[in-house]
Order: sequence, then structure tokens, then C-alpha cells
Amino acid sequence: MDGRLRDKAAAERFGRNLWRARRRASFSQEELGRLASLHRTHIGMMEAGVRLPRVDTLIKLTSALAVEADELLEGIEWVVPSPSRPGSFSIDTRSWKAGGHAR
Repeated sequence: MDGRLRDKAAAERFGRNLWRARRRASFSQEELGRLASLHRTHIGMMEAGVRLPRVDTLIKLTSALAVEADELLEGIEWVVPSPSRPGSFSIDTRSWKAGGHAR
């Protein structure tokens, strides 16, 4: 890992969303990587929930997949911090489990 902060549940949710969008587009990881100017292992790490993308990578992915960013970010929200707690990601697992898939 390159030291960037990440939230495991958010990374896993993003990975599932990316996997679903890539499969729907009928791309291999290598094909998506080529279209998005990313290495296939980077695609694999995001799909595995090991990495969250930077903004420029998110833009490349949405363009290559011809989807809106909200499709890849579905079910992931940022909970604004309050004086008594830090900010955190909120993951909606309802649609994740109901429309989930086996990898």
C-alpha cells in the first residue's frame, strides 16, 4: 500500500461496483486498463478492495466504462465529522447484499 488513507468497507464496496460495471461492459481487466490508461493489476487491486482510486483514476474509469461516477460510488457516503467524532464512510449494505454477486 502506498500510505494513502483508505476505509476497507468503502474500498470493498467500490471494488464490487467496479467489478459489476466492468463485467456489464464485457471488458477484461486488461481491456479496461488499456482504455483507462491503467495497469491491469491496478484494476484488480481496486476490484479486490485493496485500493480506492484517486479522482483522476475515477474519471478515467468512468470514461472508459461509459458510466457516471455515482454508479461506481453507489452505496458509499461520507459522514461529516462532529465535535465528538471524526468523519467516516457510511456503507449502504442493503443494495449490496440484495444485488450482490459471487466473485
